[in-house]
Amino acid sequence: MIITSTTAEQEALLSAAKAMCAAARTAPKTKGIDRIDTMILTGEEKDALADKMDQLADSLSMGFFHRDAGNVRASQAVVLIGCESAPNGLNDACRFCGFENCKDSYESGARCFFNTVDLGIAVGSAVSIAADRRIDNRVMFSVGRTAMEMKLMGDKICQILGIPLSLSGKSPFFDRAK
Repeated sequence: MIITSTTAEQEALLSAAKAMCAAARTAPKTKGIDRIDTMILTGEEKDALADKMDQLADSLSMGFFHRDAGNVRASQAVVLIGCESAPNGLNDACRFCGFENCKDSYESGARCFFNTVDLGIAVGSAVSIAADRRIDNRVMFSVGRTAMEMKLMGDKICQILGIPLSLSGKSPFFDRAK
């Protein structure tokens, strides 16, 4: 059997993306409550995300979305990691969200601080997998913001970060224009 470099690299990248999703799932979470979800985009869905990023760049006056859309197009896959927002029940002891207790926070529509922390830990765990497998990657708010706009992960997910993945001779995330 002959496996070409293109085939081997595509398989390695998708294997890494799947392992990143597993790492996000098993990352530690506040009180052991899992509100993390993941998704992998490739092909037409990935390119549709980049197209929407270009649209949002202008409507949100965030020019860097154009640059990041180019990075998404230059990538072979995008891993999305998102979280639901719900209080973790630490109540009066916490107040990290700025409210007196979880009930007040939830009723006001605020986001639980610990859901965001859990998202960060899950993303850190996922990108460590990509780094260990030598897959170029970059965590991007712009990708997550666009995925939220497109409701790619549904209505319950309130925060998303996107991680484009690239396996090429030179990382598209290195010499990025300002």
